[in-house]
Amino acid sequence: MSRRRVAAITVRILQQFRRDRRTLALLFGAPLIILGLLGYLLRGGGSVPKIGVVNEDSGPLGQLVAASIERSQTVSAAGMSLSKADAGVKNGDLGGYLLLPSDFTAVARQSHLVEPLVRLEGSQPGLSGTILQALSQSFATLAAQVPGTAAIRFAPQVTYRYGGPGFDTLDYFGAAFIGLVVFFLVFVITAVAFLRERGQGTLERLMASPLRRPEIVLGYMLGFSVLALVQAVEVLTFSLVVLHVHNTGNIGLIFLLEALMAIAAVNLGIFLSMFARTEFQAVQFIPLVIVPQMLLAGIIFPVSTEPGALQVVSHVLPLTYAVNGMRDIMIKGADLSWSSLQLDFGVMLGFCVLVIVAGTATLRRRIA
Repeated sequence: MSRRRVAAITVRILQQFRRDRRTLALLFGAPLIILGLLGYLLRGGGSVPKIGVVNEDSGPLGQLVAASIERSQTVSAAGMSLSKADAGVKNGDLGGYLLLPSDFTAVARQSHLVEPLVRLEGSQPGLSGTILQALSQSFATLAAQVPGTAAIRFAPQVTYRYGGPGFDTLDYFGAAFIGLVVFFLVFVITAVAFLRERGQGTLERLMASPLRRPEIVLGYMLGFSVLALVQAVEVLTFSLVVLHVHNTGNIGLIFLLEALMAIAAVNLGIFLSMFARTEFQAVQFIPLVIVPQMLLAGIIFPVSTEPGALQVVSHVLPLTYAVNGMRDIMIKGADLSWSSLQLDFGVMLGFCVLVIVAGTATLRRRIA
């Protein structure tokens, strides 16, 4: 083995990368961006879950418990009526609420056991766990500070509006992952395949044919979209039939939202492929387009607990609305009468139109 030949190959590879500034920027810049974003998510001091406190107890213990929870730094608690708390949990404004019944103090003194009703929204297990932990800590602090309460045990009666103990991890995250898989794979395949069409000269030959430019643009979009929709059917069928991901909603609505995600991914792939010269450069868009959305769209970290600046970014990302819509349909059984689902569909439809226009304009300009 010749060391000189090995060194020559090594030097050639390094020189090749040195001339490719985009690859170097991605290689050394993208990890810092992604890790910085992740660090800000975890340590940025994001919002805490919001809960309601319904105190129907006229005794002193109920007031002490309510005041202790409202002082908690782990959750943002506020006193309210039962009807308002129920409405907040239903529409997702609250992560849950604590109900202290009218005989709370009397029962606690008699049985040395407090069993308040804790009603959780339940669609995101991370929020539910945080709320239960905060309630337990608040009562432990109260027992340590107030004389006569140390012997009282805290055993909340926990109920769930959505989800619950019968849900496993796949049931909670399956809805989000169905959308993410479709969006990610369709985007990558479209960007690489369309770039290959340009690289092989197929696009130029079509331009030299009697075909009109709008026909070429529409034909490419429809061709990739048909394949994307077939993949969406496959992913949805496999998830529901084989993996048995929990679903309480309308399958047609799930597929319609999947279809919007697929169409958006197709046209986003066509649009961004115009800024790449090689298939490798097309793949480089993944850490810049897909990974940030995966971190900020509420798939892993609830949007409501993100730092304020990142919540603003999350609310302009299309994947945020797609994930929220998929969860609403599959976990909560939402239909088009829900205003939140109407918003999710509206944003995804608007994004589809935006990337179709952008892709068409860019394609026409590049092949003109």
